[in-house]
Amino acid sequence: MSLTTPDRAHYFDGDTPAPFAVDPRIEGGELVIALSDGRDIRWPVKDIRRLPDSAAKTNAILRWTGDPVARLILKEPKLLRALPRLTRRAPPKGRGRLAAWALGAVAAVVVQVFVLVPLLADNLAGFIPPRGERALGEATLGHIRAALDSSGLGEIPVCEAPDGRVALDALTARLTEGTKYADGLSVLVLDHPMVNAFALPGGYVVLFDGLIGASEGPDGVTAVLAHEIGHVASRDPTRNALRSAGSIGVLGLLLGDFAGGAVVLMLSEQLISAQYSQAAEAGADAFAHEMLEDAGINPGALGDMFETLRNRYGDRNGLQAHFLSHPSLGSRIDAAQAAVDQEATYTASMSPEDWKALQGICGGSAKPLQPERGQGEDLLPPAAD
Repeated sequence: MSLTTPDRAHYFDGDTPAPFAVDPRIEGGELVIALSDGRDIRWPVKDIRRLPDSAAKTNAILRWTGDPVARLILKEPKLLRALPRLTRRAPPKGRGRLAAWALGAVAAVVVQVFVLVPLLADNLAGFIPPRGERALGEATLGHIRAALDSSGLGEIPVCEAPDGRVALDALTARLTEGTKYADGLSVLVLDHPMVNAFALPGGYVVLFDGLIGASEGPDGVTAVLAHEIGHVASRDPTRNALRSAGSIGVLGLLLGDFAGGAVVLMLSEQLISAQYSQAAEAGADAFAHEMLEDAGINPGALGDMFETLRNRYGDRNGLQAHFLSHPSLGSRIDAAQAAVDQEATYTASMSPEDWKALQGICGGSAKPLQPERGQGEDLLPPAAD
C-alpha cells in the first residue's frame, strides 16, 4: 500500500531551526518523510501520535514515540485516516530499563538477606566475646518475655518455686557434670502454657511451663533440655540472632524503620521460632544422645518426646511444629532409638518427688495450651526447639 498527499507539510528534526518542506507518504506500515537531500525519514505507523495544537486548529502536529524532538506538521491532514493510533498514550520511554533496575534491586536484597548476611553472621559469631554474647541473650530474653505477656503488667514471670528450682538445678547439674557447660549455663522456666523450649545466646536455655505439662515423664523434658544445651554448645543461637538481626535490619531500612522498633519485635519472634538448619538439628540431637548416655539416662527419651508431642497435638502446634518441619523426623526418632545401649542399665532422670516439684515450679500443675481442632496457628507461634 502506498498513500501520498500533494499537500505540503513541514518537518522539524529538532536539531535545525528551519523546517523542511516535505511530501509525506505511507508505504506499507511506515510513514515516509522524503527530504530534499534524498534522505527518507521513516516512522512506524503504529508509533505515531498526534499532539494538541492550540495555535492552529487546522494543522495536525505529529510525533514519533521513538524520537522525543522531531515533529511533522500537516496543513491538510488527509493522511490521518491511515494513522490509527494517533490518540493512544505512548508507553513510557525506558520502561524495560526501569524494570531491569527493579529486578536487579530485588535480586541484590535477596542476595544480602539470604547469602551475605548469613555468611557474615557465621563468621562474626566466633568473634563475639562471652560477656557480649551473654548481654545479647539477657536483652533478648527480656524482649521475649515482654512480647509474650498478655496481662499488661510488663513481662511474663520466670518460675521460681523453691522446690521446683532445686529440682531443675539438680537435673541441670546431673547433665553437665564433668563438662565445660557446668558453669555459665542458665536454665529458666517461663510461666506460659506454650509447648515450647529454645536456647538464646550466652548460655540461656528457656523451657515453658506448657512443655513440662505436656511431657509424660521427666525424661522427655530432660531430653529436650539436653538438646537445647547442644545448641548452646554449637553457638547456634548466636549465629541465628546475628542472621535475624542482619536480615531484619536490611528489611527495616528498606521499609523505613529507622527507629528499630519493628526490628526488635521481629527479632524476638524470630528467636522464639528459630528454624535451625537440618545439620544443626542433627548435631544437637547427637549431642543430646551423648549427654543423656553419659548421665545414665536413656537417650531414646528424645525420640519418645517427639512421638508424644506428635500423638498428642498433631503435626502443626507447639514444640513439635518445629521438629516436624524437617522431613527427616522419622530418621531422627530412629537415631535416638539407635543410640540406646541395649546392655546398659538406665535410671530415671529425676525422682518422682523431684518431678512433682518441677511440675509445680510455676506455682501449680503445668497446663499446656490446648488449641481446638482447626485452630492453633494464631495461638501458638512456630516453636524453636
